[in-house]
Amino acid sequence: MQITLSIGSVERETGLTKDTLRVWERRYGFPQPGRDDTGERAYTIEQVDKLRLLKRLLDRGHRPGKIIAHDIETLRRLAEETPASAGVADDGVEDRQDLLHYIALCKAYRFDEMRRALSQDLLRLGMYRFVVDVIAPMNTLVGVRWASGYFSVFEEHLYTESIQVLMRNAIASIPLPSPDAVPRPRVLLTTFPQEQHGLGLLMAEAIFALEGARCISLGVQTPIEEIVKAAESQKADIVALSFAASMNGNQMAEGVRDLRARLPDAIEIWAGGACAALHRRPPPELRVLELSEIRPALGDWRSRLEPSGSA
Repeated sequence: MQITLSIGSVERETGLTKDTLRVWERRYGFPQPGRDDTGERAYTIEQVDKLRLLKRLLDRGHRPGKIIAHDIETLRRLAEETPASAGVADDGVEDRQDLLHYIALCKAYRFDEMRRALSQDLLRLGMYRFVVDVIAPMNTLVGVRWASGYFSVFEEHLYTESIQVLMRNAIASIPLPSPDAVPRPRVLLTTFPQEQHGLGLLMAEAIFALEGARCISLGVQTPIEEIVKAAESQKADIVALSFAASMNGNQMAEGVRDLRARLPDAIEIWAGGACAALHRRPPPELRVLELSEIRPALGDWRSRLEPSGSA
């Protein structure tokens, strides 16, 4: 029996909206989904793999009408030849033998061995360097291989779950501030309803916690109204959002505008991730940061409190 995905699942997996998928179907003849028992569109894994590649190439400046007729191997070669968008560059990670070793372990399903080796890296490097120099670039490698079809959906999910377990355990080991300290800022971490990837949140949470911030994590796919309620009830100073490469840029921008309109002015919105639109057309309502920029950004935030005498 052939495995198929619904149009909603394809939207989540690729970052292409349902409207885009329907328009391409009419205009270009791809994708051509079948129908399930209820008459709803059903997309094959092969179609989803090609759609992921198309989304990656769109993020890098290609036009759908020029590339959509290419077969998947041609698209993979084109993806390899096209430079990454600003903010998601590979930065030489393809030459990192340590990262390639972890990729090989992942592909061989040797996840216990991978986690043990990563745990040794964590002890050797410390949390900050581990997140910035190991986990972040390795996620870039996995993302590129997932988009090109080297990793299947379930293999990418297995990788993500393994890293999430490792990161949660590492975050739990970070000492809490002393009882008489007032940890500032209070940072609420989450993603929008369309964003199901939470690894970026965990990496950001680790750095925030290391820097003495009070982290309140809602996990992923939180409705905007609930983000607002949580931010107000938890007296958050900052709402931190993560957007993966598969996040649709229009949905990201619209959600940010909606959130900014509902949040009190005093609560800032910070965001990061590999979403191309986040770096190419950053919404003015938020502050876009790389993981390595969180530490100085917190210093800047705290310095702005000093004139008012806030703790």
